[in-house]
Amino acid sequence: MNVDKIQKVAVIGAGLMGHGIAQELAQGGYEVGLNDVTDEALEKAIVRIRDNYAMLEREGLLSQGKGEKAIGLVQTSVDIGVAIDGADLVIEAVVEDLALKLDIFGKLDAWCEPQTILATNSSSYMPSKIAVVTDRPEKVVGMHYFNPPFLMPLVEIIKSDQTSDQTAQVAYDLMVKIGKSPVMVQKEIPGFIGNRIQAAVWREILWLVEEGIATPQDIDTVVKTGLGRRLAVAGPFELTDLTSLAMKQAIMEELLPSLASGQKVPVILKEKVEEGELGIRSGKGFYEWTPESGEDLRTRVAKALIEIGKWDQ
Repeated sequence: MNVDKIQKVAVIGAGLMGHGIAQELAQGGYEVGLNDVTDEALEKAIVRIRDNYAMLEREGLLSQGKGEKAIGLVQTSVDIGVAIDGADLVIEAVVEDLALKLDIFGKLDAWCEPQTILATNSSSYMPSKIAVVTDRPEKVVGMHYFNPPFLMPLVEIIKSDQTSDQTAQVAYDLMVKIGKSPVMVQKEIPGFIGNRIQAAVWREILWLVEEGIATPQDIDTVVKTGLGRRLAVAGPFELTDLTSLAMKQAIMEELLPSLASGQKVPVILKEKVEEGELGIRSGKGFYEWTPESGEDLRTRVAKALIEIGKWDQ
């Protein structure tokens, strides 16, 4: 198997991540089988894909008419067997429920052709935990997209100890071919790369709030107007080389002893969840939200990502 052999890709789960993954593969010229448990979910996914293509065309990131042509490559079905028929690669993108993923991978292993690669978009479960229900662990790989998939270039390709180099390379090459910016995670580890970095940041900012050092609003301001401005155009290692490793060493010697190092979920986050303050979906998280203000934030993030995408081009 090599990337040139990939003709059809199936995506299992048409929700938050799945519809965007299907969208990009179709945009790249691949036939896509998109599966979900209800026709309503699949119809909603096609509407969202069409809206996303329209946005990209308005912003000049996609040539006029290409979106509608790509939609023609997406075939939806509530029958998983129909969706995966003839697929060279299947990407699972259902909710983070290990039992559900294991059930799906057991079926995929039984129904797919022996050469078919099976991938999971899981953001938390390592490929080895999912591969145990298959007879092809060497063909099971992680392909972790970031949300929203059609505006975030990064995809983490995660190898387990049993994932073959060939399988990982095909997944990597496919992402390059459709215009993504993949990275190879050589050894599987909880959280992979991106989520481990985010978790470290989260532990520190929640501690700062719990200790009364700063408000969530002030921390957001620091990140948006300081750290985030630079990190959007240069990575932390690039920025360190731009200044001085000796200076970084001095800073770390001073700061590391005082940084948060807890092993448990911070109390402030657990209390928010217990009180049902889940963020935009519940109307309150660290901020108060209305449907309008929530949509305004989504739009602001999307527009900023589009502008960064134009800059990248």
